[in-house]
Amino acid sequence: MNYILKNENAIFYECGYSCDNAIFLKLGSESFFITDGRYEIEAKEYAQNTTVLVDRDIIKIANELLKSSKNIQKLIFDPHEWSVADFAKLSAGYRDIFHEDPDFSRKKRIIKTGQEIDKLSWAAKLGANAFENFISKIDLDLIGLDELTLTYLAKEQFSHGGLYELSFDPIVAINANAAKPHARPTNDILKYNDLLLIDAGLKFERYCSDRTRTIFVNKQMQCSTIQRFNSTKMQRVYDIVCKAHDEAISQLRSGMKAFEVDAITRDIITKAGYGDYFVHSTGHGVGLDIHELPVISSKSDVIIEDGMVFTIEPGIYLPDEFGVRVEDTVVMKNGKAEILGA
Repeated sequence: MNYILKNENAIFYECGYSCDNAIFLKLGSESFFITDGRYEIEAKEYAQNTTVLVDRDIIKIANELLKSSKNIQKLIFDPHEWSVADFAKLSAGYRDIFHEDPDFSRKKRIIKTGQEIDKLSWAAKLGANAFENFISKIDLDLIGLDELTLTYLAKEQFSHGGLYELSFDPIVAINANAAKPHARPTNDILKYNDLLLIDAGLKFERYCSDRTRTIFVNKQMQCSTIQRFNSTKMQRVYDIVCKAHDEAISQLRSGMKAFEVDAITRDIITKAGYGDYFVHSTGHGVGLDIHELPVISSKSDVIIEDGMVFTIEPGIYLPDEFGVRVEDTVVMKNGKAEILGA
């Protein structure tokens, strides 16, 4: 198979190294890692089973390799990885051999190896520990701080003081701001009896974790899925979301289609009267990217298989009131779902 990659994580998956200016070209049994002089030393040290080529114009080198290679009938590329200008330069004179395959690398990575699952599991454990540590600090010195400051402190906590990269910028949202699934931090102040939504993750050897907890802020706080709110409405909504989360994980089986998994969470929330307020899919794959395949949505007919790793994250979002989301990352093993980091 012949293919060309430009995405960093796609390249890393192929050869164990990537940087922000590189092309990976696979031509039959040969592969080439093309980068510029800034990365030459590291590329030659870490890129595995590939020929490292160095030039200021990496697209020109890739084009020249295509020109010098004989009998290439088909070269696969992911159109999501290329700008119009770069692709025009890359394919000049050879456009007929290029065949689009959106999400080409993510399709290759949809079933995780044992080694990948070990890394994802360790990332999830580190992330779960960070949740516990962050929550334990709230009663000590975080009450009275605003979301902007809390988000800054969450970054420090989830990175373990800078030891690990974050999977994404954490979401720390209080009350009404939690009704925005991708809330940006505000000047709202954290107080006792607030609802606090935290969505965060970190990377272990480039593999991501992803978890969300919705918490009642009091002096006996904990970040398990068991929460007791002093608002009847908050408690009802929380219990519905938690039921959707728990039922999906307990009913998950290899051989199901992704839309069937989504239907479990969506039916519970809809029957409870909140279907219009569940505004996103049930989950997404997790790996080198924080959003990978499979997509667990109402439109996805992907068959769930052992080795897949993805989130289950139902939510209900009531504008100007509050939002609730409960999320865990699961791995399919022996036909069933296991929560990573539990």
